[in-house]
Parts: sequence; C-alpha cells; structure tokens
Amino acid sequence: MYKAGLEELIILKKLVGADPEDKRHCKFGRNIGLRLTAVRAYAKQLFIALKHLRNCGVLHCDIKPDNMLVNEAKNVLKLCDFGNAMFAGKNEITPYLVSRFYRSPEIILGLPYDHPMDIWSVGCCLYELYSGKVLFPGPSNNDMLRLHMELKGTFPKKMLRKGAFVDQHFDQDLNFHATEEDPVTRKTVKRLLMNIKPKDISALVSSSPGEDPKMLANFKDLLDRVFVLDPEKRMTVSQALSHPFITGK
Repeated sequence: MYKAGLEELIILKKLVGADPEDKRHCKFGRNIGLRLTAVRAYAKQLFIALKHLRNCGVLHCDIKPDNMLVNEAKNVLKLCDFGNAMFAGKNEITPYLVSRFYRSPEIILGLPYDHPMDIWSVGCCLYELYSGKVLFPGPSNNDMLRLHMELKGTFPKKMLRKGAFVDQHFDQDLNFHATEEDPVTRKTVKRLLMNIKPKDISALVSSSPGEDPKMLANFKDLLDRVFVLDPEKRMTVSQALSHPFITGK
C-alpha cells in the first residue's frame, strides 16, 4: 500500500509538470457549480487520494480547487501542488497553514492537526464545486471562526482550552470576540458575540433542476459529517468512501 501511495505521488508530479499553460486545473464559473453526478465522481477521487496520503502518512495541507487537475475528458481528477505537504506527526503549530478559505478550525485555534484537516478542506471544495461559491469567505482567521460557528454552532469548551491561539479570539470565559472595523474611526474593535445560532447545511445547499432528491440529501449529510468542529469527531476518509453519496447506494 505504501508503494502504491508513492506511485500515486509520482503520477501527480508528472501531471503538474504537464500543464504549463494552466489548462487542466479544476475550474468552473462564478456562482455556477457542477452537476451532482460530477461532484460525486470528483469527491470519490479526492477521498481516494486522501486514503493514499493517509497510507503514506502524508498531509497535503493545501487542498483547494486551484490544486486539482482534471484530464481533457473531465472524468479524472488528481491533487497537485505538494509544496506545503508534510508527514503526519508532531508538526509546528501555525495559524496560517492551508489557504484561508479552506483552513480547518483546529489550525486557526492552534491545536495539533492531522488528516482531519484535509477532510475539512475537501468538504469546502465539494460545496464550492456544487454551488460555485466559497463556503467560508472570511478575510481573516477571526472571521473564519465566526463563519464556522454560524454554520456549526459554538466550539466545545474542551477544544478551546487546548488551543495555543484561542486567546486571540476568545476571552477568559471562552466567549467569542469578533474583530471588526469601526465604520467611523476605521479602527479595529472587538465585539462580543453570544448565542450564535447555527444554520442548517440544507439551507446552503439548494436543489438545482433535474437533481436527484436522494442524492442531494446524501450530499448534504456528507457535508454535515465533514464539517464537524472537533477534528476527533469529524468524518474519516474510510467513512467518507463508504457514505451513500459516494457509493450511490
């Protein structure tokens, strides 16, 4: 399995070098997504790629649509750009790992990170592939945390107590403070946010004409399981590959 994973990495490197004019990167229109059948096909390939990486003990650390390559027939997708990749283990805690829109909450909070952070990034990409919209377009880490909570509710206290950068966003009572710009003074101010009510993922994933209702429901369920704030409770790659949205069962 380790050998197979290394062969996969070699193939990815060849694909990156074979696209000097940037024609094969996964692209789609603004606010215009792909059909669910296409999203499912790409999702399966992304999760298979994550399975290979896990078997090799490698974290990609920068999964986003710009780092995906598709063939001319648009039926094969590969991950590319392993410039930020690292072996799983005790790595440096930094709040700026992974491109911001696809950055998992444990990275921002300064918690130890592992394969679940790549799962989170894939979830962001799948939503974007379907909707044509960025799910968490926060201009800062503070805004990203707010958007995460607006979707999934407040963070578990147990999780917050362990974060190295929690005090940048939460007070001593673990209440969230949103960093905003005062419209008059243009100075940065902090505003206490309490009782953040989470949204239902179903409200964000709207149906398109001709989509299978069952497949759409399974897609929503997959995203709901991927976007779990606690990385220890987040969907694993094995669970993703056996999920009804991927298997079609």
